[in-house]
Amino acid sequence: MDAALDFVDGTLNGVIWKVVPWALIGAGLYFGLRTLFVQIRMFPDMLKAVAETPKGKDAQGRDLDEEYGGISAFKAFTISAASRVGTGNIAGVALAISIGGPGAVFWMWMLALLGGATSFIESTLAQLWKTKDEEGNYHGGPAYYMTRGLGWRRLAVLFSLFLAITYGFIYNAIQTNSIVAAVGTSLDNDSFALKAIIAAVLAVLTGLVIFGGVTRIASWTQVIVPFMAGAYILLGVWVLIVNASEIPGMFSMIVEHALGLKQLAGAGIGAAFMQGMRRGLFSNEAGMGSAPNAAATATVSHPVKQGLVQTLGVYFDTLIVCTITAFIVLLGPAVNYGADDVQGVSLTQSALADSVGAWGAHAITFILFFLAFSSVIGNYYLAQTNLEYLTDSKTAMTVFRVVVIGFVIFGAFGSVPLVWALGDTMAGLLAIFNIAAIVPLGGVAIKLLQNYNEQRRKGMDPVFHREMLPEIRNVEFWDGSDPVTRRSLEDRITAREAGEANPPVEG
Repeated sequence: MDAALDFVDGTLNGVIWKVVPWALIGAGLYFGLRTLFVQIRMFPDMLKAVAETPKGKDAQGRDLDEEYGGISAFKAFTISAASRVGTGNIAGVALAISIGGPGAVFWMWMLALLGGATSFIESTLAQLWKTKDEEGNYHGGPAYYMTRGLGWRRLAVLFSLFLAITYGFIYNAIQTNSIVAAVGTSLDNDSFALKAIIAAVLAVLTGLVIFGGVTRIASWTQVIVPFMAGAYILLGVWVLIVNASEIPGMFSMIVEHALGLKQLAGAGIGAAFMQGMRRGLFSNEAGMGSAPNAAATATVSHPVKQGLVQTLGVYFDTLIVCTITAFIVLLGPAVNYGADDVQGVSLTQSALADSVGAWGAHAITFILFFLAFSSVIGNYYLAQTNLEYLTDSKTAMTVFRVVVIGFVIFGAFGSVPLVWALGDTMAGLLAIFNIAAIVPLGGVAIKLLQNYNEQRRKGMDPVFHREMLPEIRNVEFWDGSDPVTRRSLEDRITAREAGEANPPVEG
């Protein structure tokens, strides 16, 4: 096990993670500048977009009650949030602080702010080049914009294969691993029997859900993620209230350690930066190419709307949920940062128990179980969409589902450092593949944003038809046939008065 860890974390990640942080920072700055920092200035539009439902208009501009294809923006948001909000927020942040010290939190924040622009670009592109299956559900993601936008079929195949393995197998093992650690801490029991029981329960639950399809996945995540994340946030707020006098010192400690103004043995600025980047990417996934798979499933009137929704997801994940974990840990007992005793969820549990009482450790176990299980569901969906890009074989899908359940079981028995190191390896590779594609395609997303803003300035609810930007090729949909892309009567009148050359079709 030690030899495997040395190879994965020492050799592989030693090479990959010399490149990934700078690729993430460079992409974030590039897209931020080109969009005039869309991730900040268009925050109100994000809140509006996430609340929209995909209801169409008839020829007279009247609302239609039926939803047309795909799922709502909010459901797509919760599917991506299901894979984002989980062990990375509770166990991953604690792990980053345990290894890299308090400064890791600062770099997670920076990655989220920069990554918001990257997330906007990749999710907007996924919406543009989405496709639809026989059941009327939308699909898309990096593999589709790599193929249709760039003609890079080989990279698309490689990306889909890696993402299916990463999310179907490795990331689901991480979720189980953290659940076992949390339950073990709560019960003070690290026995093989306990791990076997947890593995069996999770395997059965996972099997029941993943054979139900995307509709059931969406319904599960829509309920579980907001409720459990909300409960966790309330716990964090209570910790802040209890430790109000220590908050200023905590912020000072985060900044000082991040910028090297104050050092701890084994947890200097380099460790803080690297751990912040690793755990930040694992948690919010901005630039990694995972969220666009969920973004493409939504039925929206303009691709930019879903780009804004997914940017909001990055903020919710890192700036809220991850920050709550950081506050709980840093306001808890003193930690020997950078020591050999690496801790994940158990550190969060002990810190919460220190602030609110012993029941806090059990509350973490309960919340983490549901968040991690929802992540298993969300991870599976992302993996499934990429496997479907590679093959339409039902046999292959059945085998894949069985192997997914196998890795859910495996995660209960794997070591914490090795499982997380494998996750870092795959996350880094996916980010490199995806950024290589979205940088040359960034100009397309910029044009879509300009189109969106032009309509907003005219007072209209933005819709997009591919005739508006005819120079963009291989766009399968966005031809005006989807009722959600038809303007209301008022918007059609406004469009004509504004002299719009091609107002959307009326029926």
